[in-house]
Amino acid sequence: MMAWRVNAFGPPTAINFETVPRPDPGPGEVLVRVHAAGVGPWDSWIRAGRSALPQPLPLTLGSDLSGVIVAVGPQVTGFMPGDEVFGVTNPRFVGAYAEYAAASAAMLAGKPRSLSHVEAASVPVIAVTAWQGLFEEARLQPGQTVLIHGAAGNVGAYAVQLAHQAGLHVIATAGADDLVLVRSLGADHVVNYRAQRFENEVKEVDAVFDLVGGETQSRSLAVLRRGGRLVSAVSQPEAALAEQHGINAAFFLVQVTTEHLSRMAALIDAGQLKPRVGAILPLAKARDAHLMLEGAVPAPKGKIVLQVMTN
Repeated sequence: MMAWRVNAFGPPTAINFETVPRPDPGPGEVLVRVHAAGVGPWDSWIRAGRSALPQPLPLTLGSDLSGVIVAVGPQVTGFMPGDEVFGVTNPRFVGAYAEYAAASAAMLAGKPRSLSHVEAASVPVIAVTAWQGLFEEARLQPGQTVLIHGAAGNVGAYAVQLAHQAGLHVIATAGADDLVLVRSLGADHVVNYRAQRFENEVKEVDAVFDLVGGETQSRSLAVLRRGGRLVSAVSQPEAALAEQHGINAAFFLVQVTTEHLSRMAALIDAGQLKPRVGAILPLAKARDAHLMLEGAVPAPKGKIVLQVMTN
């Protein structure tokens, strides 16, 4: 089979489209005929050797996928050959930029019926990150107020939709070009971060979901109520500063499970959650996808997806 391999960490030119043996599913795994693979910033971190997890070389890039199960390994229940699935390959987030991928059954679920494989491959990591940030890390309840930074980004767009669906009061930050989009996703109030300082517009929120980091994260402490929560999916908050403000602050790494994915699929099929695909490229153009990730090549807003099969 063909796969995009990293033999030495580096820039987008470090990945090579190679012929490799088709994997066999191990215990707890299934073999997926990949129809589409999502591309995310974590793929570029792995490629460049900046992953938060050990990544022995050589490796095949890619985590998000959608496809059809062709074989089932030992100790797998609930899946069988012919099932259409979506999800993540494994806890290392590698293996999906390929024609076939061995994937952990515990990180897959039935593909949303209303989505194509390309659309489904855009969902897993970013949608589950949004869910976990809001409801497992920030522990938000209906009627509470959340400030979402980076609301027009891939995770942010899901976070706004999920927060709105859950009955939260949603305040979001976005650039001028994205204000209408973010309102359409369900935000009650959108702050143009280029023209306004959000701390002058927002006070006493229950939680901040930080998808930006840096100065935006540190300034966010001033808008939280005492005992509120700052949750970041991008960087570790400064613990001492958070303690001074009486804030609970945490960084988290997403944990994708069948349960989370099934919940996202149900919301999508009910019309309550809409994915946003940006660029669709053939598998052979994965280098171009990584140039888009790094801003070297223009890309439409939304998730980048590699189309592996066209039917």
